[in-house]
Amino acid sequence: MAPPSGNLYSRRRRIAIIVTLGMLTALGPFTIDLYLPAFPALKADLGISDAQVQLTLSATTIGFATGQLLVGPLSDRFGRRIPLILCTTLHVAASVLVAISPTVEFLTAMRMLQGVGAAGGAVVAMAMARDLFGGRHLVVMLSRLALISGLAPIIAPIIGSWMVTFMPWRGVFWALAAYGAVVILLVFVMTVETRPPSERTGGGIRPVLRAYRTVVRDRLSLPAILIAAFGFGALFSYVSSSSVLLQEVYGLSPTGFGTVFAICSFGVFLGVQLGSRLAQRWGPQWVLALSTSLMITSGLSVLTVSALDVGYVPLVPALWLLTFGFGLTMPNAQILLLHNHRERSGTAASLFGATMQVTGSSVGPLIGLFPVTSPVPMGTSILICGTCASIVLWFLMRPRSVPNIFA
Repeated sequence: MAPPSGNLYSRRRRIAIIVTLGMLTALGPFTIDLYLPAFPALKADLGISDAQVQLTLSATTIGFATGQLLVGPLSDRFGRRIPLILCTTLHVAASVLVAISPTVEFLTAMRMLQGVGAAGGAVVAMAMARDLFGGRHLVVMLSRLALISGLAPIIAPIIGSWMVTFMPWRGVFWALAAYGAVVILLVFVMTVETRPPSERTGGGIRPVLRAYRTVVRDRLSLPAILIAAFGFGALFSYVSSSSVLLQEVYGLSPTGFGTVFAICSFGVFLGVQLGSRLAQRWGPQWVLALSTSLMITSGLSVLTVSALDVGYVPLVPALWLLTFGFGLTMPNAQILLLHNHRERSGTAASLFGATMQVTGSSVGPLIGLFPVTSPVPMGTSILICGTCASIVLWFLMRPRSVPNIFA
């Protein structure tokens, strides 16, 4: 089989593709997390309760997860660009309607549609990368996308908090509509159809179910999906509870909290960059062995810091281990996910993204069942997720039996 054409692209062309696919990848996390700091303003403007505000967030994550399951098979069936453009257009329209929502019920419904629209970028970006690239070029491309998908949920609330200082909460959604419009323009200008008609799947529900069954039964793909999902669950344990823990329990100022967040965000950046390099030397399965061990170590360290009651400073390196481990995880899980599924990469990417989203969305409410008066709920959740990821790696994937995918 001839190598994917993207391997022959110039460096400038690859950078343009990285920018375009990166913006597609970030659309989902920004859609979900950018308006989190606007919750108080949203409550005051519409006169709604905390539960109703949380429902708008849940609706977005449900739409995002459901949309990925739909868009992946559609992109395998009809090509990448048409489903992507339609989904992103839906996202822009829904963003505008959210911005002018008169009631919370209408807002909640439009947030769900907004999530469905954002799903196109999350799935198709990964599928297009697999269509275009192979071998080490694929590793580099996936590492860039993993960097964005890992950092976006962390930095989106920071950007949102800056935005709400000078605009009403509705302005956040006008900004998301503009973001989506820019993405559509980039898709038209910077991308070509990467799924030729000869490679597209047949119509009907049976080919879709058959594709999902093939991915789930693959001995590399299913463990990769589960490891990434548990890794995202561990990261979400930190993201969802760190604000209350660091500011209300440990008394950090917003600036201090932002500094800790920035330090931990650098862990994701470094992990992704190093993870793609180590994958080529050790093999992605052994990088996952390291990353899952780091997540377990992070959970144990957080619990130890809590037990010793020594303040928040030792908590920072413990959380940095988590974000660094997550950064190592993402590109290597994606490499193993897509290795055997170039012809159904959209379906594989949709299952990957939806499973991660459902897992992450479940962690926050579970932690919320316990009062955040110490790092114990966060540390326990991180430890459980890291342990589950490690069990999947050693008992389902079995690293020693994974072939050399760069041979």
